[in-house]
Amino acid sequence: MATPTIRDVAREAGVSTATVSYVLNDSRRVAEETRQRVLQAAQRLGYRANIIARNLQASETRLLGYTWRPTPPDQFNPILDQFLNAIAQAAARHEYHILTFPTTSIEEEIAIYREMVLTGQVDGFVLSNTNLDDPRVRALLEIGFPFVAFGRSNPQWDFPWVDVDGVHGVVLATQHLLERGHRRIGCLAWPEASLTGQYRLEGYRRTMAEAGLAVDPAWIMRTENTYEDAYRTACAMLSLPSRQRPSAIIALSDLMAIGAMNAAADLGLEVGRELAVVGFDDAPVARFLRPPLSSLAQPIPEVGERLATMLIDLVNGRQPAEPHVLLKPTLVVRASSAFRYTE
Repeated sequence: MATPTIRDVAREAGVSTATVSYVLNDSRRVAEETRQRVLQAAQRLGYRANIIARNLQASETRLLGYTWRPTPPDQFNPILDQFLNAIAQAAARHEYHILTFPTTSIEEEIAIYREMVLTGQVDGFVLSNTNLDDPRVRALLEIGFPFVAFGRSNPQWDFPWVDVDGVHGVVLATQHLLERGHRRIGCLAWPEASLTGQYRLEGYRRTMAEAGLAVDPAWIMRTENTYEDAYRTACAMLSLPSRQRPSAIIALSDLMAIGAMNAAADLGLEVGRELAVVGFDDAPVARFLRPPLSSLAQPIPEVGERLATMLIDLVNGRQPAEPHVLLKPTLVVRASSAFRYTE
């Protein structure tokens, strides 16, 4: 079958070859409806391969694309802030830059990926917050365009990723609480659909089982990663009868841990003396809380450096030396969990 040409795209879209050129090279303003028609025609005909080949033969953009979901005004996402900074600095050390663009849905994100590939705007993509059956990973594997991910997905999908070992992190947190005398340990977990949340919850379940402790189903409560949801869920957990109520809570993020700390205070429990709380992320605010929050610190600068190096290797036709990297978090113990608990 003959390789499609710009004339084929023009014929398919019902426009002139000049219009196709304007759209694909982003060299002149074109009506959005026409622009989308050209892009869709190019995709249907497989003209993408020609564009990629042309770009590789010409020169790199030295731009790496990254998108994220904007954080609601009443929430905070310290890991996103740290990651954006880390990946930008790591790319700059290799003389690349990050082209960022916010999106509101996965469908929008994939559409932008396809458009950027067609128009040759970036050399590769960085993904984050991946999940099982992640449609973004599937789409980029099908396109055959360079990308790396902060996070894992389906084990059978072969793509480069860096992740933080959530199992190991929560094992550390649970062991710490057991060593401080706690036996009734609760977990504020994420919804079942979260792959990262499942890894972290596995660390809790595994450590409790190895300690020979049965986990009361009421000690595991799932909630969205928001302050309000965590606060309400922690109130429910801490309202259990006194002999059933957890003496310690592990929250899968610092934002949720803050919700748990405030829920405890409003129920008359003193965090650091009557209830231990451990978070995950070690956000900058953790040390300024009262009491300061124990938390698991993620090695975000190393995540950024590893991902940037991997992607630049791919862009330049080299296979990463380590395509799958699992980094360990460290437990930072502060006053919220340092006390020894006794019945």
